[in-house]
Amino acid sequence: MTCPSCGPLLGTLDVRYDCAGLARDVTPADIFARPERTHWRYHELLPVPAPELIVDFPVGMTPLVRARLGPGEGTEVFVKDDSRNPSGSLKDRASSVAVALAARGGKSLPIACASTGNAASSLAALCARAGRPCLVFVPRTAPVEKLTQLLLYGARVFMVEGTYDDAFDLCAKVCARFGFYNRNTAVNPYLGEGKKTAALEIWEQLGGRAPDAVIVPVGDGCIVSGVHKGFADLREAGWIEKVPRLVGAQAEGSSAIARAWEAGAASCGPYEARTIADSISVSVPRDQVKALRAVRATGGAFVRVTDEEILAALAALASGTGIFVEPAAAASVAAFLKASAAGDLDGARTIVLLVTGYGLKDVASARKAVAREPVAVRPDVDAVARIIEKETGLTG
Repeated sequence: MTCPSCGPLLGTLDVRYDCAGLARDVTPADIFARPERTHWRYHELLPVPAPELIVDFPVGMTPLVRARLGPGEGTEVFVKDDSRNPSGSLKDRASSVAVALAARGGKSLPIACASTGNAASSLAALCARAGRPCLVFVPRTAPVEKLTQLLLYGARVFMVEGTYDDAFDLCAKVCARFGFYNRNTAVNPYLGEGKKTAALEIWEQLGGRAPDAVIVPVGDGCIVSGVHKGFADLREAGWIEKVPRLVGAQAEGSSAIARAWEAGAASCGPYEARTIADSISVSVPRDQVKALRAVRATGGAFVRVTDEEILAALAALASGTGIFVEPAAAASVAAFLKASAAGDLDGARTIVLLVTGYGLKDVASARKAVAREPVAVRPDVDAVARIIEKETGLTG
C-alpha cells in the first residue's frame, strides 16, 4: 500500500481514475440529480468495484452551514459539519470504504486500526453494522467517551501503554502477522478516497463551484491530503478550474507539519505532542509528505493555534452557530479566526471550515471552554426573577 523503496513516511500511493473519461459519460447535473443521499452518490470516483460490497450506513452529505465568524465584510464563511456522520466524525467516510474493500477477503476477515478515538469508533460502528470483527488500538489517554463508543459497538479494544504513535506501530505489526485488513489511512491509500468525499460534497453544496479556501484540522495529515485529492479529481474532470487554497490547522503542541512548512522542508521529524485536541495529537505525522505537498500546491499555509485559542473557538462556534464540536474539530475555526485577524485570508471570498468530530466525544475538554457555570436556585420564581433582574436589568 506504500512504496516499497521510499517507505510509508514518504506517503501512501495514489488512487487514480480516468477523470476525463468520466466527464464524457457523466455530468455534474447527473450527479446532483441522484436520489442517493450518502457519499456513495460519487461512486465513479470511489475505489469500490461492486455495489454489493457497500455497507448500508448513512455516511456523508453532511450540512454546509453558513456562519457569522470573524472579521471581513463580503466574505462568505461556511462550516462543513462532519460531526453529523453516524459515529460523530468525518472518519466514517474512510471506514465505510475500508469495510467495503475488506469484504473482498470474506466476512470473517478482521479489520484493525490505531486511533486516538475517532477512527476507532468509526470503524467499530461500521463493523458492527456489517457484522465484521474489529480490533482497535488506542493510547491510554483516549477520552472515556470515545472508549465507551468502542466497547458498545463490540470492538476488541487494546489500550496501549504509550502514545498514538506506539499504538499505530503496534497495529501495523499485528496486521502484518495475522493478515488482518489495515484501516489506517496513513498506510492504506484507499481510505483517503473516502475522506476526499468531503471536498466533493462542498463542491456540490456550493452549486458546482469550489470555494476560495478550505481550512482543515491536521494531525497525521490524512484529511487535508484527502480533501486536496477530491478537488484535484474535480479539476481533472474539468468540473472546477482550480483547487482551492488549503490551510492546515495544527495545535501548537502538535505542530510538526506546520513547523516543517515554515522551514521549507519536504518532511518533518518527530515533535512531542501535547495538546488538548487529542484527535490531532500526533508526534510523528504519518501522511506528512502528502499534507505538505497539498498545502504548497494550492498556495495555502499552515496555522498553529494554542489550546486556549482552540477552546475559545469551540465556544464561539457553539454559541454563534449552534454547532458543538470536540477541540480538534475547533482547530479549523481557531485557525480561521487567527488567519483572518492577521489578514492572511484577504482575497478569499468563500471560505469553508471543515469540522470533524462531535463535541460529546470529549466532554471534559469542552467543559474548559464554558464561560459561566449554571446557577443553583430553589424552585421559587422570585429567586429566579432576582437573578434575571440583577443580570439584565429587566423587571418582571
